[in-house]
Amino acid sequence: MSLPDGFFAQDVVDLARALIGVELLVDGVGGTIVETEAYDIDDAAAHSFRGPSPRNAAMFGPVGHAYVYRIYGLHWCLNLVGGSRPGGAVLIRALEPTLGIERMVMRRSLVDPRALCSGPGKLAQALAITRALDGNALDLPPFALHHPGAATRDILSGPRIGITRAADLPWRFGAAGSRFLSRPFARSG
Repeated sequence: MSLPDGFFAQDVVDLARALIGVELLVDGVGGTIVETEAYDIDDAAAHSFRGPSPRNAAMFGPVGHAYVYRIYGLHWCLNLVGGSRPGGAVLIRALEPTLGIERMVMRRSLVDPRALCSGPGKLAQALAITRALDGNALDLPPFALHHPGAATRDILSGPRIGITRAADLPWRFGAAGSRFLSRPFARSG
């Protein structure tokens, strides 16, 4: 089932939650999104916080496009541009691999399916994400996104990972019970 009209135009925090359970494929390789993080223009941790630049231009373009950037000069990261106003995006932190696993294994040089896409850099390597996909529309090849339909999952939330600014915002979301998360969520209470 395709994504509903206006899916990427919803509030970026709601979008990050709504993406859990969506199937993401790049050239037929991918799986089910199990972990995301939201970033908004008013968020000091967002690349858009200081305004448009050549690096973050996709975040200020139309929703439903990819924003791809390199972190630590080593790893590509895939974000889906969305939100009710420019400057928002959702980092795809982890997938449960389901399609093209043999290609992911070849790209990552490992066999354990839990380690193939359990982090944004790992995911980008497994799906062959590079800067060449920055700004590409998510409803056109090589991308394909499919909504799971009526299936619902319990979704956990907590603080985002690996940032120093606005680190306390509970804008990280994950599928409860998933073995494919980048890191477990802290237990409450």
